[in-house]
Amino acid sequence: MYECDMCMRRFNTFRACSQHMNALDHWAPKVPCETCALKFRTEEDANEHMRDSNHYETYCPSCDRHFQSNNNLRMHLKSHVHCGISVNCPFCNKGYTAFSGLSHHLETGSCSQAPSLNRETILRAVRERDTQGIITNRQIEWHDAESVRYEVSALSYNGFNWECYLCHQEFATQTALTQHVNSPRHKQKAYKCPNTRGGCERHFVTLAALFNHWESEQCSFMRFENVQLHARQILDGRRMISF
Repeated sequence: MYECDMCMRRFNTFRACSQHMNALDHWAPKVPCETCALKFRTEEDANEHMRDSNHYETYCPSCDRHFQSNNNLRMHLKSHVHCGISVNCPFCNKGYTAFSGLSHHLETGSCSQAPSLNRETILRAVRERDTQGIITNRQIEWHDAESVRYEVSALSYNGFNWECYLCHQEFATQTALTQHVNSPRHKQKAYKCPNTRGGCERHFVTLAALFNHWESEQCSFMRFENVQLHARQILDGRRMISF
């Protein structure tokens, strides 16, 4: 027997039951709101309700902002807007919410008080303490050429734009292309996620990218709070790296 969603009438076939519910509009709402207990008959009605009531799961009520994914919302909730400053640069004292921000600050040579620090010098220091190759790829040899700054010549101009000969991406100015070829874009992926049990095989060009991967909890290797503890250990020059 098939029962009507609304009036509890019973029918011998699903077709007869469907015809009855179609004729009297007796279909029960089945599309739930992501936040409250309300249900709707169509996804369009549910989305309209969630949009009007700000009831999306990916909605931040305190900021009145809706995000495209749970990961974007999670990163927002862990930003300085909600968490404040939790780590400071040991050289210039600039504050960051997480160690991924501090690492990016140092790896890009942006610290005015430590201009000698960059991706290469930090990688060298991390490798010296990562003797077991836990987070660095030991099979990738160190090349002094990675510390060289590349300059773009007029040969990179193709008649319309400045073109990268490696990836063929085009830029409007010579300065923009110079910044591109000296960025981590074409560097070796020297860092790796140690979450082998979880099946994560991600590799990263920078330490900041590895920290950001952990902080996003994409591979569930560790919680955001634990990332900060391990990141502090990794950046502490007095300790060997371990997990």
